[in-house]
Amino acid sequence: MNSQLGRVEDLPTDYYNGLKARNTLPLWPSLRAVLPYGKPSRRTQPMLWRYADVRPDLLRAGELTPIEKAERRVIVLCNPGLGLENMQATASIYIGLQLILPGETAPNHRHTPSAVRFAIEGSGGFTVVRGEKLPMEKGDLILTPPGLWHEHGHEGTGPVIWLDALDLPLVYGIEASYAIESPSQRIDDPHNTSTTRFRQGGVLPYASLARQRNDYPLLRFPWRGVREALGELATVTPIGEPVHVAYINPETGQECLPTLGFSALMLRPGEDVTLRRRSASAVLHVVEGGGAAAIDGTELAFGESDTMAVPTHAKVRLTNASGKTPAYLFMVDDAPLHRKLGFYEVFD
Repeated sequence: MNSQLGRVEDLPTDYYNGLKARNTLPLWPSLRAVLPYGKPSRRTQPMLWRYADVRPDLLRAGELTPIEKAERRVIVLCNPGLGLENMQATASIYIGLQLILPGETAPNHRHTPSAVRFAIEGSGGFTVVRGEKLPMEKGDLILTPPGLWHEHGHEGTGPVIWLDALDLPLVYGIEASYAIESPSQRIDDPHNTSTTRFRQGGVLPYASLARQRNDYPLLRFPWRGVREALGELATVTPIGEPVHVAYINPETGQECLPTLGFSALMLRPGEDVTLRRRSASAVLHVVEGGGAAAIDGTELAFGESDTMAVPTHAKVRLTNASGKTPAYLFMVDDAPLHRKLGFYEVFD
């Protein structure tokens, strides 16, 4: 294939202007821009958002804007390579930090984008999905799948802050993004029984075998169990290989949501790990610990509750700065979307 294609300047002006007047354009001058050789053209930049920088702005938002005026009080993490106004962490992933204060309720609604909540700070917060009350403790992952009613509340003291991750850029880009509001849900399950039912990996409630599979049988993944699983996996994983677990639908073994994947990584004390290069983009959120990331050669020093953007096809190396304690990271990626579209790749 020819990499030196004709340019607009090579065409007669009257011919090119005529094409534009008829709402058409020649492909070949732009072909390499939209179909480059080797790997995609990427505007997403390796990026670090420091929690210590964002948190004061989020708390001030709590003073400036009542929940009734905000609906969702969020500071969006915007990747400058994609344009701040587009509110994208990567080309397909939206990330925001959301604040709820004691006694507040973020009203009940449902929407077409897929979303999750990953708790960062505070206690007493909860989300209600499908009538199930889901506590939000640090490190817990809460699913709010597309089309399901959900609302947030706070019964404790002090601020509660969590990370929102949505496929909003994708859904908005295909002109399918919208929400519907409704009165508050009746809580039919105040004890988060789905987490109890699916507590042990590889073990299901017997009734699950006889009934039709539920698209979203488990809505809350407590961090305590994930952390324990990482610790056990670390004992059988060679040093230098990633200690990495995936969040899945326990009835199907597939990803939790249609377009976004979720996983957790453990870096053992002093460990340096290189992740396999993948076609997917990702966002890394630091649950515990600190260290350094090299993302396509960009060096980023991270601490607890910081968040990082990883472009598609990026080379990623992670280092735990502590020689005594592990570091833990939560990952959001668009690998499920790539798989469904048929072009997911992992490179050597």
